[in-house]
Amino acid sequence: MRFKPDWPAARARIEAWWAGEVIDRALVQVTAPRPGEHRLPPPASLHQQWLDPEYVVAAAEEAMRLTYYGGEALPIFWPNLGPDVFAAYLGCDLRFGETTSWSVPALDDWRDLADLRFDPANRWWQATLRLIEAAGERLAGDCLFGLTDLHGGGDALAALRDPQTLALDLVDHPDEVRAAMAAVERAWFQVYEGQLAVARRYSPGTTTWLGMWSPGRWYPVSCDFICLVSTAMLREFFLPELLAEIEYLDHSLFHLDGPGAVRHLDTLLAIEKLGGIQWVPGPMPRSMLPWLPMLKRIQAAGKRLHITVIAEEVEPLLRELAPEGLCLETQVGSPEEAEDLLRLATRLAPRRARA
Repeated sequence: MRFKPDWPAARARIEAWWAGEVIDRALVQVTAPRPGEHRLPPPASLHQQWLDPEYVVAAAEEAMRLTYYGGEALPIFWPNLGPDVFAAYLGCDLRFGETTSWSVPALDDWRDLADLRFDPANRWWQATLRLIEAAGERLAGDCLFGLTDLHGGGDALAALRDPQTLALDLVDHPDEVRAAMAAVERAWFQVYEGQLAVARRYSPGTTTWLGMWSPGRWYPVSCDFICLVSTAMLREFFLPELLAEIEYLDHSLFHLDGPGAVRHLDTLLAIEKLGGIQWVPGPMPRSMLPWLPMLKRIQAAGKRLHITVIAEEVEPLLRELAPEGLCLETQVGSPEEAEDLLRLATRLAPRRARA
C-alpha cells in the first residue's frame, strides 16, 4: 500500500485486537507530518471543497502524501459530507461551511412520516457515490476506503426534526417517534450495505471515519442525542435501534461523546455483543488522565477502549491501562518521534505470545 508500506504488520495487530489478543503491544495510531510541499491550491468555492470529486480526491491524496502513518494509523479515503449526511439521505438539505456542514430539518409534520425512506436517487447519496468512485479510480492500492459518518437512530431523527423539537416529541408524540426510528433503522442498513459494496471494490474489510479497520462488517455506532435524555428514554426509544446495529455488525464500538453521555455507560457496557467504547471527553486537546477510573471500568467490563490522547499522556496511559483491547490515537511532530513512541509502547507492554 503506497501510503502504508507496513500495512501487513498493522493489519495483523488490528486483527489480534479484535480477537482480544496482543502481539507485542497495545494498538497505537500515531500520525506525524512528513516534509513536503503543498501543491494543491485552496478551493475556489465551498462546492469545490466538498462536492467536486476531482478536487476532493486530490486534497485527500495530498493530505496522505504529507502524513506519516505510524503503528496502526491508517491512510483512509472516506466521503465526508459532514455529520448529518445520513439524515440528508432521508430528505434533509445540507448547508456547507469551511469545516463542517449543517442539516436543514425536513420532517416538519408527523403526517409526512410515511415518506421517510431512503431513495437511491437522493442527490446526497449520489454525491457520496461519486466521491468514492472517483477516489477508487485514482487511489486504489494507495490507501483504504471507508464509510462516511452514518449518524443513524436518534441523531438522524434529531436532524430531521430539530433536537429541541425531538426532545418534546418523546413526550408528546411517542408513537410517531417509535415509527420514525423503525424507518431510520431500515434505511441505515440499506445505506451501510450500499456504501460497503462500493468501498470493497477498492480495499478489503471495512474502515470508517474513526480510522479503525476490520476484516468484517464494523462501525462506531452512536447516538449523541442521548446526552439530552434519561436512561429510561434511552431504553424505550433509542436502544432497540442500537442493538439492531450491533447485532448486525461483526465488530462495533460505541462513540460515547461528552460527559453528558456518561450516565448511560452502564447500560452500554451491559450489551454483550458491543465490542467496546470510543470515549471522547470533549474538544481536543483535553487530558484523558482524569478519566482513568472510568477507562479502567470499561476495561474491567471486558470491552475494548479507543481514545484520542495528547502525546505526552501516552506513557502514563500505557502504564495504567491493560494492553488488551486498548487503542491510543495521537499525533506527534515528526516520523522519528512517532517511531520513538512505538518503541516505548512495546517496552511497556507485557511480553506475551499469541495463542
